[in-house]
Amino acid sequence: MLNNIGLPGLLLIAVVVLVLFGRGKVSSLMGEVGKGINAFKKGIKEETAEIENRPETTRDVTPASERDKV
Repeated sequence: MLNNIGLPGLLLIAVVVLVLFGRGKVSSLMGEVGKGINAFKKGIKEETAEIENRPETTRDVTPASERDKV
């Protein structure tokens, strides 16, 4: 259903939204969406840096031949 909208349909939807909510409300909504996207990107970047800077976990360095003897 949504794959048949096309450019004229999108323009009509944009005009209806603009008429219903007004220019000020739409621009403030888009500003909030932009802030949300920036906060999401910042969180992803911080989490990636935290994972990269985390010390490596201790690994079992016992040779396989000694583990098999147990």
